[in-house]
Amino acid sequence: MTKLVILGAQESGVGAARLALQRGYDVFVSDAGVIKASYRDQLMAIGVEFEEGGHSASRVLAADEIVKSPGIPDTASLVVAAREQDIPVISEIELAYRYCKGTIVAITGSNGKTTTTLLTHHIMAKAGLDVAVGGNVGNSFAALVAERDHAYYVLEVSSFQLDGVRDFHPHIAMLLNITPDHLDRYDHRMERYVASKFRIGMNQGHQDHFIHCADDPVIAEGLSHHPIKAQRWPFSIERTVPLGAHLKDEHILITTNRSTFTMSIIELALQGKHNVYNSMAAGIATRVLDLRKEVVRESLSDFQNVEHRLEHVAIVHGVEFINDSKATNVNSTWYALESMDKPVIWVAGGQDKGNDYKALQDLVRNKVKAIICLGVDNEKLHKAFGDLGIPMSDASSAEQAVRAAFDQAEAGDVVLLSPACASFDLFEDYNDRGRRFKAAVKGL
Repeated sequence: MTKLVILGAQESGVGAARLALQRGYDVFVSDAGVIKASYRDQLMAIGVEFEEGGHSASRVLAADEIVKSPGIPDTASLVVAAREQDIPVISEIELAYRYCKGTIVAITGSNGKTTTTLLTHHIMAKAGLDVAVGGNVGNSFAALVAERDHAYYVLEVSSFQLDGVRDFHPHIAMLLNITPDHLDRYDHRMERYVASKFRIGMNQGHQDHFIHCADDPVIAEGLSHHPIKAQRWPFSIERTVPLGAHLKDEHILITTNRSTFTMSIIELALQGKHNVYNSMAAGIATRVLDLRKEVVRESLSDFQNVEHRLEHVAIVHGVEFINDSKATNVNSTWYALESMDKPVIWVAGGQDKGNDYKALQDLVRNKVKAIICLGVDNEKLHKAFGDLGIPMSDASSAEQAVRAAFDQAEAGDVVLLSPACASFDLFEDYNDRGRRFKAAVKGL
């Protein structure tokens, strides 16, 4: 019996444990921290042995194979020791792929992954396909496969998950964009992060499909170093592409081998330039699968976006509050600010990931009338924007931030929580940050 050790007991780790147990592995789960009660209960319910609060190195290194949760870096001492002993270390999506019989649509990128994943799933579900959605959003891939076989899987996959794949092979792969993010995990070397993203297409063949943004210079450069065998489907808002998607006279044109699909961007449920890209990518994938144009059109116009992504919260005395807590990097926040058409009170900050705020300066200068810095250490934000003559203040809780923003706002303004930073200095995660922000707004 194969001894499988799973490092980390959150969504991916517990999903891997469920699937591995079903498939006859000898499973042991080890977590350096305290396991959340809901995940501990799941492990106990299925009878998997586990430990928390530290790793038993001798037991971990007695494994035939290790599944590593995406949050654990490759530089972790146990991971390094395992590789030195030639113990294979894989990600949970690689384990799940071994037992998946369905067709996989996998989506990665620095920004827009979750929205595009949920939008693609929405179109496919509306078309009546047996389709599951998960990966880096919602249920883990392994948990979906453990539950039952589906004909299709739409998966959001992160660079951390892709780092641990060997045979993972999506029929349709999407690479939405690549901007500097998580560089602390890649020795602050952009080329290593780019290589990680391109792993999504490394096992594809000529019968597969690779959908990518033609306007992204990093992807264009990456294509010269990471050859793609699959049929390529570019999408662009800057130029005409013969096969793929482009913008013409405020209409999206999606041309596949089957025909051309046209739709006005005014009809799209998701507005803003970044969402035109997301809609193009999802549209190409579903037209490649030969879903009916009417279904694609209807789905692109009635989709409701994910919580914490440019989510309208409320209007209080004429001031609109928008929760974009999921914007954990500079590029996501750039998209959020770019899409605002009212004066902005910007709530930003948190745990900095080596951010370079230069890209935001023009937008902040032109659109932002006050900045509320929500974080433990806001020095870098003050340094980046302190010379613009925009009022700046600090807050150490969502309640303080909302009150300070509301005090500075006038009717017709928008208070935008779009942090450009991770949340772990003050909150459990971006969900916790977004929900506390919304609760604070409702408490005004």
